[in-house]
Amino acid sequence: MRVVVATGNPGKLRELSELLAGLGLELLSQSALGVTGIEETGATFVENALLKARHASQRTGLAAIADDSGLEVDALGGAPGIYSARYAGAQADDAANNTRLVHALFGIPAGQRTARYRCVLAWVLRADDAQPLIAQGLWEGEIVATPRGRGGFGYDPHFWLPGLQRTAAELDAATKNLISHRGQAMRRLRSLLQARQ
Repeated sequence: MRVVVATGNPGKLRELSELLAGLGLELLSQSALGVTGIEETGATFVENALLKARHASQRTGLAAIADDSGLEVDALGGAPGIYSARYAGAQADDAANNTRLVHALFGIPAGQRTARYRCVLAWVLRADDAQPLIAQGLWEGEIVATPRGRGGFGYDPHFWLPGLQRTAAELDAATKNLISHRGQAMRRLRSLLQARQ
């Protein structure tokens, strides 16, 4: 079954492909199908994931998966939250977003930099699917000022995992997929898909 993934982010597509392996799904990025993204006007991760999934499905006629995820930092009142990908501006890249995050946390002691990655995945069979599947995952950690590691993407070099004494960017892909917010959400989505078959 061909499924459009509502992203142009190769890191997300790669992770989703690995986590859904064996279900008989051929995952294609919306950008590979000539679909541009939709403005994320939702007030929550769930709303934005559904907006993106329905848009991708409507444009392609395929079932769609959309991920809306981000970083929530307690000392910043949950920011950047749904604005994680554009924290430093609409055209910001990972480096700019990370620079803004580190500056926002300047002067806040290490023990008060608790944070979590949140992921919401939405699956629709068609754009007007009245029963979309929604799966969520949370990954707790802390923010460190100095980046560590070369793996992952987004805020991973600054997302410290106290139990592992590493950042998310220092994990190999298999370990990250096992414990990450996206990995948790994808396993829940996988279970929901298998139950529906």
